[in-house]
Amino acid sequence: MLGFSLLCGAAALLLLGWPPAPELQAAGLTLPQLLAGWLGPEETAFVQHHLRRGAGTGLVHSLLPLGYYIGMCFAAPEKQLCSVYQASDGWKLFFLLAILAPTVAGMLVYYWSRKGWENHPLARTLALYAVPSSSWRAVASSINTEFRRIDKFASGAPGARVIVTDTWVIKVTMYGLHVAQQQDIHLTVTDSRQHEISPCAQEETGLDRGSVPSPLPSLLRLNSAEYGELREKLSAPIHHAANIVIHQSLSDLFLGTFTSLVESNPPYSVPSHQELEPCIGCMQTRANIKLVKNCREPNEGECQQCYCRPMWCLVCMGKWFASRQNQQHPETWLSSQVPCPTCRARFCILDVCLIQ
Repeated sequence: MLGFSLLCGAAALLLLGWPPAPELQAAGLTLPQLLAGWLGPEETAFVQHHLRRGAGTGLVHSLLPLGYYIGMCFAAPEKQLCSVYQASDGWKLFFLLAILAPTVAGMLVYYWSRKGWENHPLARTLALYAVPSSSWRAVASSINTEFRRIDKFASGAPGARVIVTDTWVIKVTMYGLHVAQQQDIHLTVTDSRQHEISPCAQEETGLDRGSVPSPLPSLLRLNSAEYGELREKLSAPIHHAANIVIHQSLSDLFLGTFTSLVESNPPYSVPSHQELEPCIGCMQTRANIKLVKNCREPNEGECQQCYCRPMWCLVCMGKWFASRQNQQHPETWLSSQVPCPTCRARFCILDVCLIQ
């Protein structure tokens, strides 16, 4: 019976958690979907929708301890929880807190909702941006209008989104919004995490994730693949802390690994009479690699000997190698073979040699 109660509690946390599971979203069993009639559409009234969503989420979450207590009344009848006076002192205190939490939350939501949510902390924050002759509703209307535009930047899960409009930077959280005007913030990249690409297909391959802190009350975290789009939308520059490097795409991340592996391959000596020409891929760097079959014996394996003269630089060859891969399975990139861009002879990374 105790296991049944814990299972019910886990199901409640899953239902009321944020962000919700994809299966619950598809079934319409998330809190915003269940309260959709009261919340209103996000597309037309973004600020008002999240005012109500944050308040409703906090109120429902405050009922979880009471729900757990009621579940334990049926799961553990020997504890005599149905009669609070006969329960132990610990359970009496828990019941008192379980009653107090939704009472306080309800009173707080009622106070916030008076005068059209004018007492809500977000309304007071927006009022700071209002001109003397207007109110927070005019600021909210401006945010709603910019949110409806298709050129806004949006990233992240439903309960942890970062939204950048022409004027505003918005962080969506479980219980509401944090907003700031672009002109008032200074963004600095303080952290960048990446998953290593390994020749072993067992390791998971991922992307860097950058953290962007600002005067907003919370940290903004986004996928580095969207970093370029964010920079285009922001009017203020983004500063980088020392030694922070952001790979903006999976190909960029792969290129660093490709370069390090090629540097460990045996070098190739160019005949003294042969003059190196500019790379035909970028026409900016002198050709500095040669494809030489080193992975196996000449007549073994899928790789073939390439007889082309050096015509490519390391960066362009790495980009060519990445472009020929299955983008859905990056774990196979380092162990695959691709055709030479000029003669179509197949080669692997072990066959790419830097010119001495």
